[in-house]
Amino acid sequence: MLLEMRFSNFFSIKDEVCIDFKAGNINTAGAKKLTDNIFSFNDETLLKVQGLFGPNASGKSSIIKAAQFCRKLILESAQYNEGATFDYQPFKFDDYTVKPSSFFIDFVADGIEYEYSFSFIKHEILTEELYYYPGKRRSKVFTRNETAGSSKSEIYSFGEGQFVKPLDVAQSTGKQTLFISRASQMDRELSKKIYNYFRTQLLIGLPKLSEQDTVELFNQNKELILQALKMADSDIVDVFPLKLGDLINFHTTHKRQSDISFLLEGEESAGTIQIFNLLLILLDVCKNGKTLILDEFDASLHTELAQFILDMVNASKSAQFLFTSHNTNLLDIKKMRRDQILFTNKKEDGSTEVYSLFDFKDFRENMDAEKCYLQERFDAVPYINSSISIIKNLLGE
Repeated sequence: MLLEMRFSNFFSIKDEVCIDFKAGNINTAGAKKLTDNIFSFNDETLLKVQGLFGPNASGKSSIIKAAQFCRKLILESAQYNEGATFDYQPFKFDDYTVKPSSFFIDFVADGIEYEYSFSFIKHEILTEELYYYPGKRRSKVFTRNETAGSSKSEIYSFGEGQFVKPLDVAQSTGKQTLFISRASQMDRELSKKIYNYFRTQLLIGLPKLSEQDTVELFNQNKELILQALKMADSDIVDVFPLKLGDLINFHTTHKRQSDISFLLEGEESAGTIQIFNLLLILLDVCKNGKTLILDEFDASLHTELAQFILDMVNASKSAQFLFTSHNTNLLDIKKMRRDQILFTNKKEDGSTEVYSLFDFKDFRENMDAEKCYLQERFDAVPYINSSISIIKNLLGE
């Protein structure tokens, strides 16, 4: 499960921004009705869903890109050769192109809380740290500082008993490689656990499920999937898998003539295919307590179906979902707590800031969050001055 992420100096992100899944202290009557929106880990109350709202170019996608880049670096940097350059863009103003970027994540794997962080520039890792909480106290697994000296024993420091021959791993870890990535490749158990958290538990975008998992999830949840397709104004009355040779393909039948089937991938609309694939991924996330991060998850979905998807996550035991959206209809505090609603805004220096509706102490729960948003009460609103007369003037008409 995800507790917190922080990023700095990445595309439109200049100063550190934070995505925090730890719930705020909200004891209002409205929040008490939303008990399905939260769950507990040890003494912490966590949110299941958080939505990022804001105008175009305010940095919503930069946050998703930052998470995606860092996940990829963890999973793939063991393969990077000497001289490799990291594929990202630091903040371009105020000389930030020569300053380090950073990533921090606080997460839980196999019931243990970990804090993992690293900093980097275009062509090398500068620092890397891993701490954990075997009880109430924070303990060091390892630290790395490439400016601390020339030898690996000066650069690295290790806690007691976490790695077998950790300096052997350090000796084979180049400046383009994360230690945690190399240690996993070298079969160190703790690193494999961290690596597998990022590989299987923290999902960004829509990963491809195995054929077996796809069919199993579909068979277990067929009625839910059909209900969602009906909400999408589809006249599909049935969906079923058929094995053709070595492959399993899904077919549909329609209300008009149910004895004629259609191939889902190829003969149904792009919207229907999108909903079907999204539902299967969400079912995997919800049933296995994973975290899913999606940019514009509700593109081409009407509000009722988008809310249905959020309700799926809230109905789970401990799944989590971070999404970006332009759909202001989702800004409904009868369905989302104030700390679940995040805003992105572009500051005067061109950088992204992130803040929560919970930060606005003058907002009361009998107020209309969507209306306040559109009235620019929260700043993060599309700033478009548009009228026919203005457009005629711009066109020279």
